[in-house]
Amino acid sequence: MAGMWTRSSMSYRTSFVLMLLANLATTSLDFLVVVLMFRHTRTLGGWTLPELGFLYGTSAFALGTANLFVGSVDALGNRIRTGTLDTMLVRPAPALAQVCAERFSLRRLGRPLQAAAVLGWSLTALPVHWTADRILLVPVLLLCGSVIFASIFVAGATLQFWWGDAGELQHSLTYGGATLLQYPPTVFAKELVAGTVFGVPLAFVNWLPALHVLGRPDPLGLPAAFQYASPVAAALCVLAAALTWRAGLRAYQGAGS
Repeated sequence: MAGMWTRSSMSYRTSFVLMLLANLATTSLDFLVVVLMFRHTRTLGGWTLPELGFLYGTSAFALGTANLFVGSVDALGNRIRTGTLDTMLVRPAPALAQVCAERFSLRRLGRPLQAAAVLGWSLTALPVHWTADRILLVPVLLLCGSVIFASIFVAGATLQFWWGDAGELQHSLTYGGATLLQYPPTVFAKELVAGTVFGVPLAFVNWLPALHVLGRPDPLGLPAAFQYASPVAAALCVLAAALTWRAGLRAYQGAGS
């Protein structure tokens, strides 16, 4: 299904290129705001511009990758309201895979590509002593961060089985969460930072592993093991999203069409 939508979009290549460039330009404005801040200060919460570039690049890449593969699950609420979800349930393919592949669009590559460029710049500008564990932690946090955001996309969309307007709540946790993670944890209240560790595990996307990569102290004073726990958090998020999806399907009554 994703291939079908990709071939459809590539039929109009000029339109595809323009949309991709527009997506790149739009997402670049987020980091431009950060750069403009540093026109008036050298540090933000004690963090330098390359360090914020690392936070921005990792969070935006994770969100963009998740949005590329499962972002179409946002439309679940509309399918429930119109009854078109029923057609997916009778097909010989997993319903979740069909919902995620619906209207798959490569133009969403703009965000992860732009984030990768910022991340690449920050890695060359950071005065970090690169050890084996720090080098390995970067791709691990990118992968785990993408899985965490993808799980939040799915779990948030699944709430629309019971609450038809839950899409905005999902966006506050995904897009809002990515914006939160673009700034250092030291500029936020400790209660908020603790909520991203023990509540919705957004801190495992980049905050906690970034503390080890950048050699920064933990504002919460957590054990060092938390900085390596992104794979565990990602696995728990996948499990929670899967259970929520199964519960939503069981609660769905169908449209009767």
